[in-house]
Amino acid sequence: MKEFKLKNGDAVLIRQATKNDAIEIIECINKISSETDFLTFGNGEFVISIEQEERFLEDISRQNNAIFIVVEIDCTIVGTLSFSGGGRPRISHTGELGISILKEYWGNGIGTELIKYLIEWCKQSGVIRKINLEVRNDNFSAIHIYKKLGFTKEGVITRFIQINGVFYDGLFMGYTID
Repeated sequence: MKEFKLKNGDAVLIRQATKNDAIEIIECINKISSETDFLTFGNGEFVISIEQEERFLEDISRQNNAIFIVVEIDCTIVGTLSFSGGGRPRISHTGELGISILKEYWGNGIGTELIKYLIEWCKQSGVIRKINLEVRNDNFSAIHIYKKLGFTKEGVITRFIQINGVFYDGLFMGYTID
């Protein structure tokens, strides 16, 4: 768990999600998907039942190479970060992160704090040696944050996302835990 304050004085809490958060996580992610085209899914495309989300959160909580964290302001979830390591021994040391934050909270340092939390968790895990992510190449704010925190560009994915017939390239980025 981690607490900090935004510039405007709002208290922020970062913590691991539990199955009791399932409904609110689904609602938050669905709202975010209607606010941005930077996700790999759009409005109405995050289709998962409450029971499926509860099972997913319970499964992650039992793994030593996966974590799902939420960020709360005034006891309301305003963002999430998921990280899952590989399921086989040869790739269990590496995994991919996904992050999403309600648009009204962009630019307040929440994403930076979520990723710092993940990096520290990975270091403490004793398992994770590499964090990977994919980001749309025109998501300049996110790329800036990733670079600032030590992620490096590792490759380009052409035609990564297609929205309304327009293709967007993506970047592979990585962070080595050593």
